[in-house]
Amino acid sequence: MSIAENLLSIKNNLPEHVTLVAVSKTKPVADLMEAYNAGQRIFGENKIQEMTEKWEQMPKDIQWHMIGHVQTNKVKFMAEYVNLIHGVDSLKLLQEINKQAQKHNRVIDCLLQIYIAEEESKFGLDEEELNEIFNFVQNNKEGFKNIRIVGLMGMATFTDNQEQIKKEFTHLKSIFDANQNLKSEICNLKSLSMGMSGDYKLAIECGSTMIRVGSSIFGGR
Repeated sequence: MSIAENLLSIKNNLPEHVTLVAVSKTKPVADLMEAYNAGQRIFGENKIQEMTEKWEQMPKDIQWHMIGHVQTNKVKFMAEYVNLIHGVDSLKLLQEINKQAQKHNRVIDCLLQIYIAEEESKFGLDEEELNEIFNFVQNNKEGFKNIRIVGLMGMATFTDNQEQIKKEFTHLKSIFDANQNLKSEICNLKSLSMGMSGDYKLAIECGSTMIRVGSSIFGGR
């Protein structure tokens, strides 16, 4: 099947409340344009330089999501245009995003990444660190006028064990639900980003509102 057919097949089976991020890392602009011409407007990249090159070449009504691990010193290269940063895993990174967004007179939406997997290679906050960030941001609102924390994100363990994945997704959903009382201009959790090509259907069952799908749209890498 073509990229357009893959995309439409997935979209036709998605609940209305679930946002599809087309993960286009390593794919050429021609592939992204095929998805764009089929109606896709949200693309996810995991390398800032590659995302910036694509942003420069492609239509400006695209929303660009940074889905990879972000190094603080690279934030400035995407602050002009990025719509949503999925993997915010430290207060230091949040402060840098705010600083760089301010330079472009923008407000950048962020998801805080929670560590839910049983893998050392994954990044993320534990619940204590999450609460520390929430408290700090709420108590220092003047210092965070250029970011919005709009949700949480997490990546399950890379395993075939569906029960384990379900347990991790359910755990993340419970953290998401427990923080729904945080309602301010800076902090309002609406998006729960979990689920990729291999497990997005299970993620949706567990409460995901945003899925990151690459190979099921663009084919393997």
